[in-house]
Amino acid sequence: MARVTVEDCIDKIDNRFELVLLASHRARQISQGAPITIDRDKDKNPVVALREIADETLSPGDLKEDLIHSLQKHVEVDEPEQDNGSMIGTANAAVKGEEEEDQPDAVTFGQMSEEELLAGIEGLVPPEKSDDY
Repeated sequence: MARVTVEDCIDKIDNRFELVLLASHRARQISQGAPITIDRDKDKNPVVALREIADETLSPGDLKEDLIHSLQKHVEVDEPEQDNGSMIGTANAAVKGEEEEDQPDAVTFGQMSEEELLAGIEGLVPPEKSDDY
């Protein structure tokens, strides 16, 4: 790479490894048809990318974010959360026995006593042993 261009860029991005990553990502963008923000002057794509970073026509933060986004294989989509207030009301109605007709039987937790739990465990049948094991 052009030494003068790299020395101009090191003021904007302190880490040389990060500079190489961002400049190479930007060079790939340019080769894929992204518009350049400076005059080309017969320079190749990596030099154009470094000159864009040195002239601060691109934000290093935006370029880094775009690089991270391009490397992600699974992008999480923020979905609206379910209203917890309505779930609490449904659970309270189920505990009181006031279930709605459209709603299936609600599962409640923490309602079993220790004696009921022990009786349930005692009723379990151990699996039969076979010669395969």
